[in-house]
Amino acid sequence: MSISKQVFGKTDHRESVDLYTLTNHQGMTAKITNYGGTIVSLETPDRDGRLGDVVLGFDNLGDYIEKSPYFGCLVGRFANRIANGKFTLGSVDYTLAQNDGPNSLHGGLQGFDKRIWLAESFEAPNGPGLILRYQSLNAEEGYPGNLNIQVTYMLTNDNELRVAYAASTDQTTVVNLTNHSYFNLAVAGDVLNHELTIHASNYTPVDESLIPTGKLQAVKNTPFDFTCATTIGSRIHAEDEQLKIGGGFDHNYVLDRADDEMVHAAEVYEPVSGRLLSVYTTQPGVQFYSGNFLDGSITGKKNRVYHRRSGFCLETQHYPDSPNQSDFPSTVLEPGEKYSQQTIFAFTTR
Repeated sequence: MSISKQVFGKTDHRESVDLYTLTNHQGMTAKITNYGGTIVSLETPDRDGRLGDVVLGFDNLGDYIEKSPYFGCLVGRFANRIANGKFTLGSVDYTLAQNDGPNSLHGGLQGFDKRIWLAESFEAPNGPGLILRYQSLNAEEGYPGNLNIQVTYMLTNDNELRVAYAASTDQTTVVNLTNHSYFNLAVAGDVLNHELTIHASNYTPVDESLIPTGKLQAVKNTPFDFTCATTIGSRIHAEDEQLKIGGGFDHNYVLDRADDEMVHAAEVYEPVSGRLLSVYTTQPGVQFYSGNFLDGSITGKKNRVYHRRSGFCLETQHYPDSPNQSDFPSTVLEPGEKYSQQTIFAFTTR
């Protein structure tokens, strides 16, 4: 078990950025930079014990700054979309950047993915970890309140990457944090033969701009049914209006849960390598994204070109546009309250 630190590069403003390498007792490694709290690399064993990097990304800081489609980063102050870049708290209207058509996406123009976080490494009995802290000031990207955020990554000796989110505010605000890693358990190629299970009986259908309509729709008898293991590619080209709108899967799933405790949200199996990713979370939803906007224009690590469907995302979250949807679980955080969520990415083989 070890932790090492090296300089990853400098920003355009000459700010130094670091890269931390966490290694557990089994040899699994996670490389995380304090630029955006980004998971740069995640090397996990296949069924024969051979390590492979299962997340998409870049070899250098410059590419993350210039062209990253949110590879591996922490997303906030509000993950996913807010309709028309507007919401109301109490009697006050707030306006955000419209950086995704008419909507605000992933915190705006300079979200948490583009901030330098304070980092502190640690060693615990069950593995190494990294604590990241950031203060988002009042009115940053249009959001109210000074928000203090702490995200803890821990790589356990059981080959789990645990992500714990905490935040507090001095003014009523909205918060929705997630990690935006793109996974490919085969390391190369596309993800269409990955077998996906999502423990969700319903999802939130969207309008033409990918904003939830406010309704919950049963996945049964639709291409969105992953309640039993199904390959990602088996129904991705089905004649379905929701798939046409998203260019594939880009939808929030309503996790089956009885309370706010940790649940088994999803699992993905890649049959050639034998890798199995299991996702557990305290969040009410998970956004399944099938890499629809990757188009071959981005070259990543080891000169790999990222074509369409080169990776998938399972972004644990509250539902998109929650500040404007009163029937959705609330994302409002009040002074004196603590925002607290946790997600586990557990890697095994079969």
